[in-house]
Amino acid sequence: MGNAAPLASAAIRAHPSPMTSPSQPEGRYASFQAFYPYYIHEHSNRTCRRIHVVGTGLVILAFLAFVLTLNPWWLLAMPLVGYGFAWVGHFFFEKNRPATFKYPLWSLMGDFRLFFETVSGRRRF
Repeated sequence: MGNAAPLASAAIRAHPSPMTSPSQPEGRYASFQAFYPYYIHEHSNRTCRRIHVVGTGLVILAFLAFVLTLNPWWLLAMPLVGYGFAWVGHFFFEKNRPATFKYPLWSLMGDFRLFFETVSGRRRF
């Protein structure tokens, strides 16, 4: 019984308070504008953000390669590269579940907004 307090304390530390992140609504976000702060919070790890930016850049290059060559394999490469890089960032560095599973379109929009904010210098790389 003497070990119960340290175990309970460790369990509380292992699960951060829900107050530490932007609250996710019970249902779904009403707009991309409302979703984007949540998206940014889910990418608070700098390495994760960098991996996303590189992956999105490679998606853009794969699309340009498709346009120049008309080789459909480049279209197949786009989601593999994009999701591959993003999911490595989430699972190994951010240690969270990508928002893609619940918000696929808005997550894609968030990836491109993050990319363009970063390359334009509005967001730190």
